[in-house]
Amino acid sequence: MNLWLIVIKGGYIMIPIFICGVLTLTIIIERFIYLKNSQIDSEKFITEIENLLKKRKIREAMEKCENQNKPVPNIVKAGLLKLDRTRDEIKEAIDDAANHQIPELEKYLVILATIAVISPLLGLLGTVTGMIKAFMVIEMKEGLVHPGELAGGIWEALVTTVGGLVVAIPAYLSYNYFVSRVNNLILEMEKSATRLIDLIFLLKREEE
Repeated sequence: MNLWLIVIKGGYIMIPIFICGVLTLTIIIERFIYLKNSQIDSEKFITEIENLLKKRKIREAMEKCENQNKPVPNIVKAGLLKLDRTRDEIKEAIDDAANHQIPELEKYLVILATIAVISPLLGLLGTVTGMIKAFMVIEMKEGLVHPGELAGGIWEALVTTVGGLVVAIPAYLSYNYFVSRVNNLILEMEKSATRLIDLIFLLKREEE
């Protein structure tokens, strides 16, 4: 018996479980590519920006940020746009830019977490409906049943349980992995922002 026939044995409950599985796979692929593309060597990038600012090459620093549409360059660009403002205004601009970046980094993770929770519940629902079908057969036959007559309900109970867990486990693991990646990116953004603000005001003091 192939995999598709086993899935069919799970009955109608396998439809939402299957949809959850497709969504999980799609989100995992999309988030992995997006977060991989969002990652840069922030230490190297900030050092390059620092060298440009020390040479008073503000335009070149801005262009370097614009050439990389990624979280760290985007918040650095926001800070550079407020270069002539006060420390609080620069920090506010960077915070606003970060607040726009974070939702993009966390996009679809709520869906992934929801799937990790509801998939086992759907599997449990299928288990219950499968057992109900099996007991209905027993009731109709007044207890005089052949084991084969119970197979349909038992198949449904077992297949949906397995299906729910097969979807939930990778959804839960990938959710935790992506949350960890996002947190690391946010930490890099915070470090880069702090370093940029300190650098800007160090240069201002030197000018004075």
